[in-house]
Amino acid sequence: MAETIAEKTGLVIDAYFSGTKLKWLLDNVPGARERAERGELLFGTVETWLIWRLTGGAAHVTDYSNASRTMLFNIHTLTWDEELCRLLGIPMCLLPRPVSNSEIYGTVVPGIEGLEALAGIPVCGAAGDQQSALFGQGCHERGQAKNTYGTGCFTLMNVGGRAVRSRAGLVTSVAWSLGGKTIYALEGSVFNAGSAIQWLRDELGLIGTSHECDLLAESVPDAGGVYLVPAFTGLGAPYWDMYARGCIVGVTRGTTRAHIARAVLEAIAFEVTDLMNAMRQDAGCEITVLRVDGGASVSDVMLRFQSDLLRIPVDRPKMVETTAFGAAALAGLAVGFWQSTDEVRALRVSDRVFSPERAQAECDEKYRLWKRAVSCACGWIEKA
Repeated sequence: MAETIAEKTGLVIDAYFSGTKLKWLLDNVPGARERAERGELLFGTVETWLIWRLTGGAAHVTDYSNASRTMLFNIHTLTWDEELCRLLGIPMCLLPRPVSNSEIYGTVVPGIEGLEALAGIPVCGAAGDQQSALFGQGCHERGQAKNTYGTGCFTLMNVGGRAVRSRAGLVTSVAWSLGGKTIYALEGSVFNAGSAIQWLRDELGLIGTSHECDLLAESVPDAGGVYLVPAFTGLGAPYWDMYARGCIVGVTRGTTRAHIARAVLEAIAFEVTDLMNAMRQDAGCEITVLRVDGGASVSDVMLRFQSDLLRIPVDRPKMVETTAFGAAALAGLAVGFWQSTDEVRALRVSDRVFSPERAQAECDEKYRLWKRAVSCACGWIEKA
């Protein structure tokens, strides 16, 4: 079953994806399966619900990028897969109609509280948040990659018009479908990134604000040999170890809270490096630049270290809300506000580009020790 799911959907079997959640609901909520089979229930991802509400129920749709995260969608045929639905016991009558990421799905109906002024406006762009960020970052060519530094980290690489099967622990998805052309992406997800900074602030009380983490980290030249693995909820790609837990290693009597703060920021960069190395292995092509966004991308010290580890430039745009812009760009292309993706790419302006500064041998040694620290975190929870 795992091989079938991986081949058709590009995913691994995990409760992270909505197909397993839907199966659980149908199996455990009294009467749910019977109602579903009678056609009384509908399923969809978040954008399905939003489009349904905006159009007054006229459009029950999901875009290809969001559909490819359900574990029910065949990313090669761009259709719901009957075999997978049968394996998971999902009635296909529940499922929305798959659509491209840039087309008119319907119009906003009158009478929606707070949105009265939008009545009649076309609803015409939709994408998964990370795919939208990839598009908004202007990564429209094969080999271009972006990372979003949020609560977690999400690294996507444009692999062109053919889905690439990952052998290195990543997942494959539809990036977008525009003008009849479908683009695919490799994606790696880090479960805990910016959340580690929040942990320092809210649970440990070592910092008062997120910005203070940066100030502390800048006050020391390195982490003093400390490595923190933020596997608070297990490890995502490329490890996929739900039994891993967080750990701090290399602590000495001379370790200060500045070293801990620096170790947190370095851990985020190490996690992204894991993903980028896996992408290089899977895609078989070099990545020449990493475009970045998300709340934690304001950290100069982290992005400098990220560039050191990857040995490529790290490019932060002036407009870091690239997810929202990507969705707006897809909608604008659908109605002719922009005529081409060239116009969309021209709107992206760099704020700062970080280039490698540290010696490669030093960075390679730090990364070796990071992998050693990860081995301490893996499999910490003993299986029953």
